[in-house]
Amino acid sequence: MTVVISATGLYTPPFSISNAELVASFNTYVERFNAEHAAAIATGAKQALLPSSVEFIEKASGIKHRFVLEKDGMLDVDRMVPIIPERPNEALSLQAEVSVAAAKQALERAGRDPADVDAVICSCSSLQRPYPALAIEVQNALGAGGFGYDMNVACSSATFAIQNASDIIRAGHARSVLVVNPELCTGHLNLRDRDTHFIFGDAAVAILVERADMAPPGAWAILGSKLQTRFSNNIRNNFGFLNRGDEAHRDDPDKLITQQGRKVFKEVVPMVSEMILQHMAELDLKPSDLKRLWLHQANSNMNRLIAERVLGHEASQEEAPTVLDTYGNTAGAGSIIAFHLHSNDFKAGDRGLICSFGAGYSAGSIFVQRAA
Repeated sequence: MTVVISATGLYTPPFSISNAELVASFNTYVERFNAEHAAAIATGAKQALLPSSVEFIEKASGIKHRFVLEKDGMLDVDRMVPIIPERPNEALSLQAEVSVAAAKQALERAGRDPADVDAVICSCSSLQRPYPALAIEVQNALGAGGFGYDMNVACSSATFAIQNASDIIRAGHARSVLVVNPELCTGHLNLRDRDTHFIFGDAAVAILVERADMAPPGAWAILGSKLQTRFSNNIRNNFGFLNRGDEAHRDDPDKLITQQGRKVFKEVVPMVSEMILQHMAELDLKPSDLKRLWLHQANSNMNRLIAERVLGHEASQEEAPTVLDTYGNTAGAGSIIAFHLHSNDFKAGDRGLICSFGAGYSAGSIFVQRAA
């Protein structure tokens, strides 16, 4: 049975923060910290913090800008956390709200009514609560039928969910599955950490996965999907419900994202490149068969190397488009944002690759072909 991506949707938050704004806030914090701990720094008991710069951020990541759900509080040196008031249980939750916005766009583009949806999967790097499932809340808000559940595979959440949706359809449990990926990443961003303070932005995407016999014209046939995981502590977030049991470490920095960027770079680039090439061989695809790679949007240098290893030459912006310069790292949403914004020029028969990779380590590749 052929399964397709019928449409995608994108929610972009209303606020934005430039690198210059982030750097100004961070460097003010650094100056204050170093002054307050000058004596301890002089004796070697504490290490002085290093300032950040626009040049450092752009060279290290390629990020120039990011959209954020809430700007208030993020640049306040006394706070450096977005001000996001908790909503009452009767109100639609934040992640459900942005998911619904992206989902409505995807459904409209596919000419689909929410009642036609048989299942909803909410998959993202961080869920705002354990239960009830965000997917069920989105299902209820849209008026969709069937069932819903949540899943988390960090930055590969969307691609893993697309394969889940495809498997559900092939097994005959649904004809139309809505995947939502609400990435409100700035909520777990440590704005006091030089190595990570610039990484994330917020966004939400939706992907409508369906049987080909009910899909609209111009849908994307899923030629094949491949998933891979390999355990690593190099990207980690220790926030969880058990933290309340250890007050001594409840508020430690590791309850936000931590990463060892150089190790991640050296280990993920070959892992992902080899996975893609193996998947291509399994599908009897050659580099020349691919018009475009929509890669995970975390680091422009990583994407350049992966694209070069897959294609055999340095990729152009058309062959491997970048959106992280504008959106920042949006975790699982990044490759889908690239696909959403840079796929309209495909003609029937054109092929491309959606690929994600990140914490876990996890990686997912989905080859697609534009239908007539």
